Amino acid sequence: MRQLAVSMPGTLRLLFPGLVSAVTVALAAKFISEHYGAPVMLMALLLGMALTFLAEAGSAAEPGIEFAARKLLRFGVALLGLGITVQQIASAGIGVVVVTFAGVALTVGAGVVLARMLGRSLPFGLLTGGAVAICGASAALAISSVLPKTDANHERDTIFTVIAVTALSTLAMILYPIIGAALGLSDHAMGVFFGATIHDVAQVVGAGYSVSDEAGAAATFVKLLRVALLVPVVVALSLIFKSRTAGQGGALPIPFFVIGFAALVLLGSADIIPAQATAILLELSRWCLITAIAALGMKTSLKKLGEVGGGAIAIVCGLTVLLAVFALCAIHLLDI
Repeated sequence: MRQLAVSMPGTLRLLFPGLVSAVTVALAAKFISEHYGAPVMLMALLLGMALTFLAEAGSAAEPGIEFAARKLLRFGVALLGLGITVQQIASAGIGVVVVTFAGVALTVGAGVVLARMLGRSLPFGLLTGGAVAICGASAALAISSVLPKTDANHERDTIFTVIAVTALSTLAMILYPIIGAALGLSDHAMGVFFGATIHDVAQVVGAGYSVSDEAGAAATFVKLLRVALLVPVVVALSLIFKSRTAGQGGALPIPFFVIGFAALVLLGSADIIPAQATAILLELSRWCLITAIAALGMKTSLKKLGEVGGGAIAIVCGLTVLLAVFALCAIHLLDI
């Protein structure tokens, strides 16, 4: 391994130790997930947090871990665009679109309000609100990447949000089918409910197909509608915070990975990329995100994470309940 590293170009040689460390943690997390049923994102975080010494300043692994936590993260988020098409969005019924879009707007707004009420910063409210509203860990990572890095607790808050939404998403996957059945929802309505409320894609699919194929298909589609809203939300936040930090003249106001996301949505919609290649790229996206989360875990200590406080937990739980109640009321009122 040492000889391989020495023979690499300068930049790659610098990044190699950290990248290998993050990928190794990602592989271990995937193994645990496949054999014991644990959420892979959560496992990557926890395993990474056990190896925080690798990311200490001056260590050989620090540059590669930093690269995985930032650059690899953005590349993985951009590739998510291949999972959404314009045709899917256009074919949705107006009721489903209203429930999805209104739920996202309500939750992001409520995140800001709750954060301010409980003495948290505006970025924290946007981070937690966006993660609950859109697509859990992936949204938390994407939104975090365009928020200002001036706050010393920025990375701690990101890791907390990822852990919280992943745990709540797994709990929702178990409880929401029971709630839907108790309320007498049809399979289609249950699918819309799961897709509009559960945070992470994997748990949405698991909850939907545990009920029926119809519920699974509806849940997956509605979830992808929410994921599509990641682009306008990240663009808006990027423009807002870039304008607040004026003086970087000439800098592109919209992150390149967001442009890549939108471009891949259009490419996928045009059916230019073969289905097999799309599947491979989406799997690559997932591996990039798992590796990025492992790297973020390495950069965050349990001691710092414990400083986040009960108010932060209350915000994420409150937003989750709010989104679920709103979706159920909207499904009933619109007779979906």
